[in-house]
Amino acid sequence: MIRTQIQMEDDQIEWLRAEARARGVSVSQLIREGVALFRTLEERFPEDKKKRALAAVGRFSSDASDVSERHDDYLAEAFSEEARHGK
Repeated sequence: MIRTQIQMEDDQIEWLRAEARARGVSVSQLIREGVALFRTLEERFPEDKKKRALAAVGRFSSDASDVSERHDDYLAEAFSEEARHGK
């Protein structure tokens, strides 16, 4: 393991110390667990995927205000319309 130093706000280190005591682990162990969790989340939701998803928000619109409730109906209508036009 590599030893390192970090700077933290007073409230952050106070919380870490209290949480470490409550869990019966060292502050270092708690920080390692936090880094592991952050890494897992970053690998599951890479920043570029988040950006692409957010870029799609609001791109498509319709006059329908009940899409979240009737999405299956609208999808079925779209498929049957495609079938009628041979697409």
